Amino acid sequence: MTSYAATLEDVRAAQARIAPHAHRTPVLTCSTIDKLAGRNLFFKCENFQKVGAFKFRGGCNAVSLLADDVAARGVVTHSSGNFAQALALAAAIRGTEAHIVMPTSAPNAKRRAVEGYGGKVYPCEPTLEARETTAAQVIQQTGGTLIPPYDHPHIIAGQGTVALELMEQVDRLNAVIAPVGGGGLISGICIAAKGLNPKVRVFAGEPTGADDAARSMAAGKLIPQTNPNTIADGLLTSLGELTWPIIRDHVESIVTVTDTQILAAMRLVWERMKIVIEPSAAVAVAAVLTDTFKSLSGVSRVGIVLSGGNVDLDRHRW
Repeated sequence: MTSYAATLEDVRAAQARIAPHAHRTPVLTCSTIDKLAGRNLFFKCENFQKVGAFKFRGGCNAVSLLADDVAARGVVTHSSGNFAQALALAAAIRGTEAHIVMPTSAPNAKRRAVEGYGGKVYPCEPTLEARETTAAQVIQQTGGTLIPPYDHPHIIAGQGTVALELMEQVDRLNAVIAPVGGGGLISGICIAAKGLNPKVRVFAGEPTGADDAARSMAAGKLIPQTNPNTIADGLLTSLGELTWPIIRDHVESIVTVTDTQILAAMRLVWERMKIVIEPSAAVAVAAVLTDTFKSLSGVSRVGIVLSGGNVDLDRHRW
């Protein structure tokens, strides 16, 4: 059997560990979007999670597991925003410092939130190389411990708690779909959902402008992200060495969508569900509205993870 970075037992342990701090987010429905999709959809609202995104689950789990002497030296990460906020809050709860490398392209609203949680922000150029290089410099300067935004066993296990909750809240789900960037969320969902019910089908939505996961699946090998360009700023990173094998083995297919489709889906959710979601979250909604997804059989009850709701209103595209 293939050994993965996290197990169902790890996800269950993470659920108990973060329960005092993380919200158990609601599941909403929308008959209008059901009709457009041609099936029953169940929206897991991680936009209502602390820091406005699912990322708090993994960040809280990882920081909670640090030894006291390690935690005392602080934590470091690089993130375009949502994990930055998650780690800043998790560090504040633990009583330690968070040093956050953020690309200059990150929304101002996310940077302000990181600073509001007490995190120290280090700007860098919007490339993966710049993020990693700057993070290495910060680690050297501070002595802090690097906690990657997605490619880490404790992060994957924490994100998987989304699926544990969803499957407790909704009976008889045929499928679950979530956006994919670095893969922490979707790989955690695979571990949890498939662990609970091997027959549940897992899908991912991805922007056409940052489609390394779709290309990797098509090639059967990990293909790094190069020059991503999409409104879904939370999905610009490449799959990780730990997330890729889980996705490769357990995600049935990856549905790609354009920025136009993403914006339309985001507006649809705002208008008909009366909730705020960010473009990255709208990717999964856009995916279920495609002809590709509509053509699937045997998926009458689908859980959709709305991954976050952190929108920079000053840069709103519509």
